[in-house]
Amino acid sequence: MARIYTRTGDGGDTHLGDGSRSAKFAPRVELYGEIDELNSMIGSCVAILKRGGVEGFGTLPVDLQDIQSRLFDLGSILAHPGHSASWKAKDLSAQDFGAVELEHRIDEMDRNLAPLKTFILPGGQEGAASLHLARTICRRVERRAVALAGEADVPAGAIIYFNRLSDFLFTAARAANAASGVPDVPWVGNSGDA
Repeated sequence: MARIYTRTGDGGDTHLGDGSRSAKFAPRVELYGEIDELNSMIGSCVAILKRGGVEGFGTLPVDLQDIQSRLFDLGSILAHPGHSASWKAKDLSAQDFGAVELEHRIDEMDRNLAPLKTFILPGGQEGAASLHLARTICRRVERRAVALAGEADVPAGAIIYFNRLSDFLFTAARAANAASGVPDVPWVGNSGDA
């Protein structure tokens, strides 16, 4: 097995997927780095949910691990300018990356949740709070993808996927609270706006 350390990035640059070099602070590198952060956070969510016993969470831990694989796929596409361009050139329906499946899972979870009557705060049981944190990281990934799309090829389906994923993570956090018998944390406005 090759060494983990290569020393090739010691000067502040890194290899992109096509072999070219880029500064580590370049928008493309920022994007796939933050996808990696999101993937790591989702892995942490899976560990927390499993520690709490998966029976009450249905297929959520497995769904999250599937999402981790999709994020790895997206990270590798976005890390390679040529692959990113060829995916962007495809028909949008061919760029789904799983967004439609996320919508189906959101609808399934939502059917078992009480309707929202107010904004909620990130929190509740540990797994739910972690899923809310993953959601906020996902929103940052989406913003970075939109920013990169302003100057380079980014498949539109990737941006749609990140948007749906943040909705999935929000709903999953509510589902984790519900499965644990823990209520969502309601927002209480300072001026009684809630």
